[in-house]
Amino acid sequence: MKIVVCVKQSADGEINPFDASAYETALGIDGAEITLLSMGPEKTVPFLESLTRLGAKNAVLLCDRAFAGADTLATSYALSLAIKRLCPDFVFCGRQSVDGDTGQVGPSLAVRLGFSLVTNVMSLKNAENGLSYTDRSENGGNISAPAVITLEKSRKLRLPSIRSKIKPIEILSANDINADISLCGLKGSPTRVLKTFENDSDRRSCTFISPDKLAWAIEEGLKKGRQKIKPAESASKLKNVLCVGSSPIEFAKTVGEKITVIDPDTPEKTADKIRSGHPDAVLWGSDIKSKALAPQVAALLNTGLCADCTALETDGETLYMCRPACSGNIIAKIRCETKPPMATVRTAEEEQKKIIIGIGYGAREHIAELLAFAEKINAGIGATRKMVDSDYLPYEFQVGLTGKTVNPDVYIAVGISGAVHHIAGIKQSGMVIAINTDKDAPIFKYADYAIVCEAEKITDFNRFSEK
Repeated sequence: MKIVVCVKQSADGEINPFDASAYETALGIDGAEITLLSMGPEKTVPFLESLTRLGAKNAVLLCDRAFAGADTLATSYALSLAIKRLCPDFVFCGRQSVDGDTGQVGPSLAVRLGFSLVTNVMSLKNAENGLSYTDRSENGGNISAPAVITLEKSRKLRLPSIRSKIKPIEILSANDINADISLCGLKGSPTRVLKTFENDSDRRSCTFISPDKLAWAIEEGLKKGRQKIKPAESASKLKNVLCVGSSPIEFAKTVGEKITVIDPDTPEKTADKIRSGHPDAVLWGSDIKSKALAPQVAALLNTGLCADCTALETDGETLYMCRPACSGNIIAKIRCETKPPMATVRTAEEEQKKIIIGIGYGAREHIAELLAFAEKINAGIGATRKMVDSDYLPYEFQVGLTGKTVNPDVYIAVGISGAVHHIAGIKQSGMVIAINTDKDAPIFKYADYAIVCEAEKITDFNRFSEK
């Protein structure tokens, strides 16, 4: 069984953690012959060499000035040409990178290769006619070759043995893979960042209260209810905006005069519906299915797709898309050079609890007590990325850019430092109550009420019950 694992070197020099999970999963497949595939400058070679010591047969590096500045569409094009040369049974990709957070390359590859696609996979094992899987939603089944599989951050990469050896690294240029230079790198990238600015729009006016006021603050939040954020409307609007599914409608109203909603279908049929509608822009929700379908359609239409947009603007002619970048610390304003421009917009998950207790790394020693407290007050559970990465809480609890967006009446952040990455997932909450031992914790800038105390203090309010 031949498996190509696509890997990316993060800004810190380490392997992207989602890709690490994909590689570790491949190493656990009996009889797998693994080739690592990456795209980057020549200095990426030592990075790949170190990874081959873990068990890959070899590695391939796409290295050419023509590849520089590639967005997800141009990246998937170059990678697909290299994969066609390698003729694998399966292609494993991390669900997304932690710097881009788009999750588009894997689905785009499936379309370009003509492979089937399975996304958000948590575990894989050998099966009689291929592989069997379990995904993030605890669904499962069998996967036959050829297929592209995107892996969640469910496994940690092993360390090399002392006697392990470096395997060969093959460097391929654009000419080696017969690439059309106009479709590579910056030339082939329809999405362009126009400007970036600091992300400080989610800050709240915070009031410090004593620990014994927590029950009162929760009740105030329940009275107030969920925050209804209405995106700002542009003065001039696009003539025709198409929504795939109903969840992006509120965003569509801010930039479109006529709003058309179509039901999602297969990638090919959805692309045909878009072509026949001649829209000025296409919007998608941020649910798992939309995030898998949108990149496939973008590849079929050869158009740009901007992920996880939190705001849209237009001058009546061009769609401008704003999304968090650099773990949410900045906002990037993006334009698409191709037609129609497409975007997934960040929407909150439905049918949530009125109260959610978010557990951060600072509260890791009190998980059992906090879970018991949550059950007592009928609250849901959220978690920071560090809590999930450290295996303290399961992935489905993760809130933030690489997790889910929540909008409860009350969000209680316990032991959470306040990284903008996490704030992006709680900004739609009605009231935010932050509990931290550090009076200068950044989370307090994004909270309505702040309590400076130990995490276990909040479990003392046994008299409180949800009304």
